[in-house]
Amino acid sequence: MKNYKEFIIKANPYIPDLLSGFMWELNISGINEEENSLKVFAEEKSGITRKDINNQLQKLVDNKIITSFNIEEELLEDKNWNEEWEKGINVVEVSGNIVIKPSFKNYSNIENKIVITIDPKMSFGTGEHETTKLVIQFLEKYIKQGIKVLDVGMGTGILAIAAIKLGARSVLAVDNDKWCFENAKENCSLNNVADRVEIRLSEIKQVEEKDFDLILANIQKNVLLDIFEEVKNKLSKNGIVILSGLLIEDEKDVVEKYKELKLIDRKMIGEWLALVFQKI
Repeated sequence: MKNYKEFIIKANPYIPDLLSGFMWELNISGINEEENSLKVFAEEKSGITRKDINNQLQKLVDNKIITSFNIEEELLEDKNWNEEWEKGINVVEVSGNIVIKPSFKNYSNIENKIVITIDPKMSFGTGEHETTKLVIQFLEKYIKQGIKVLDVGMGTGILAIAAIKLGARSVLAVDNDKWCFENAKENCSLNNVADRVEIRLSEIKQVEEKDFDLILANIQKNVLLDIFEEVKNKLSKNGIVILSGLLIEDEKDVVEKYKELKLIDRKMIGEWLALVFQKI
């Protein structure tokens, strides 16, 4: 029987989607997202050490995405990792009208809600994190029938899919992570929107199209600051930008950077924040 190393990671702030993305860059076997910690599993023979985990997390500290972290390590006997993974993925009611579910769990849609099927695999965006909920709730408020949307940093494709189901005509969704590219394509097919969502393995600076009616970006603060010019230039007149992935203390810097646009809305869940700007 194989033995596995279990690394229990706590970070401040705790951003499970982002932490998971960095951990999947290593040769690990599985991840469980707990309420206050991330459990990372690796085969004992894989060579993954506490130092490797530490180095990945230190990158986030160096980029001022997290301020601190702690790692605990244990040795475990073999597990059914697919079963363990499935246990950690839940049906999530994002709002009164939208539900996010994995394909392997049933949901009785007696209230005729919009149901989005998401199998996250190695990318981020299951609907459970506050930032995803914030963006989808703003999508419900600001989406208009027939608009053209750009989703920057698509992850699982959850926001692009939600935009289509709420009435957008088309979505261009981009991400520079190959796992996200593959996973978003799969999820768009699961939700029968592949003909209206174009998935690209690219960054926003490589997007030549302009005049988007709505731009979504649920990414960490430093990236949102870096892409301001691209966002502004690709937005149509009176177009809307929804930004999240932000902690409350990030608001001042982001508002200052985006001051050429008009701040029209903001919303918080816990310590997380989403902002809405408009190009006047």
